[in-house]
Amino acid sequence: MQRMLRAAFAALWFMILTLPVLGISLNTVEHSVVWRWDRILGLGAGIFALAMLWDWCFARKAAGRPVLPLPGGFGLGFALEALRSRPGLRRCALAVLAVVMLLMPVAGSFYQTNIMISALLYVMLALGLNIVVGLAGQLVLGYVAFYAIGAYAYGLLNQFLGWGFWACLPVGGLLAVLFGFGLGFPVLRLRGDYLAIVTLGFGEIVRLTLQNWTSVTGGPRGISDIPRPGLFGVSMDIAASTTYIYYLVLVAVVITIVVISRLKNSRVGLALQALREDEIACEAMGVDITRVKLSAFALGSCWAGFAGVIFAAKTTYINPSSFTFMESAMILSMVVLGGMGSIVGVVIAAFILILAPEYLRAFSDYRMLLFGAIMVVMMLFRPQGLISGERRRYHISALHGQGGRP
Repeated sequence: MQRMLRAAFAALWFMILTLPVLGISLNTVEHSVVWRWDRILGLGAGIFALAMLWDWCFARKAAGRPVLPLPGGFGLGFALEALRSRPGLRRCALAVLAVVMLLMPVAGSFYQTNIMISALLYVMLALGLNIVVGLAGQLVLGYVAFYAIGAYAYGLLNQFLGWGFWACLPVGGLLAVLFGFGLGFPVLRLRGDYLAIVTLGFGEIVRLTLQNWTSVTGGPRGISDIPRPGLFGVSMDIAASTTYIYYLVLVAVVITIVVISRLKNSRVGLALQALREDEIACEAMGVDITRVKLSAFALGSCWAGFAGVIFAAKTTYINPSSFTFMESAMILSMVVLGGMGSIVGVVIAAFILILAPEYLRAFSDYRMLLFGAIMVVMMLFRPQGLISGERRRYHISALHGQGGRP
């Protein structure tokens, strides 16, 4: 009963607050006022239901029971546990996923192929940032700057030197790595909020430089007529070129997942995770903090540079407005929502945050409201993300036999 009273009070309070905005419509032609009671009542019913659900979730959390049916319970966690424990089932699932992704341009429309390219690019970006934030624990808010460096590297090299896509792809990654080193050196002694502020400033410096250096970057006009990647000199129309870029990005994402999976359990990856857990203890154990931090910035920025080159080839036009802070916030949200350090979780979160707004355009006016609500709910009830990053485990066999031999 108390739960219903609290929900009713919250609904009534919201109805009173939003009455001047949603409940009143002024007809300037007839000089009359139209009362929209249906909107107010609908809002009240929705707030009442959400308040009841909110109270129920907090009651379960206070009782120590799982709130969301994720890892450790049913749903997604049950499916993932089944895939991990059954290699045959995992191989079948990967085969089905590979077939679906390969047939996407054939079975889907041109629009679906385009948005899948964008989703795959964000998967690359999120996995790259996952190295810095998820594995190394370094909060970076200006990650989009490396994305812009890769895109403008292709645009400028093509405009002034006539370089093609395949020549600019490694150059874009290399330039992003160099800028990653340049950012890493000044912030070696920073952590937490201070590191976030400095990296945010770096992202804004790069964007403002691109916007104001008109003689080189074109300023707000940007760079246009950037050629799409070629295939042995074969001429392709827009549809064929988009399909080609889709498969190119798909291969890049697969390579990214394989490399980061191998990196996570390597010596460098374990050093990054040790840095995330406790920097002082990590240094006391003999880990070179300077080298590890610089490696994190270099490895993370490299994938952003590659993604930037592919983005410029896909859109054939770039300008500074494509690389704002909102892009960095979106990429960071994918890492947080998916689970810091988790490769599968970050991939799922990237697809959710990019594809859901496209397929739910009926709610486009409430996109940021829904996005904020999802993030608040996740931080309250699932702060470790959709799929928490797996930790490497060591099993010591029990000694048996004589002489203490295993």
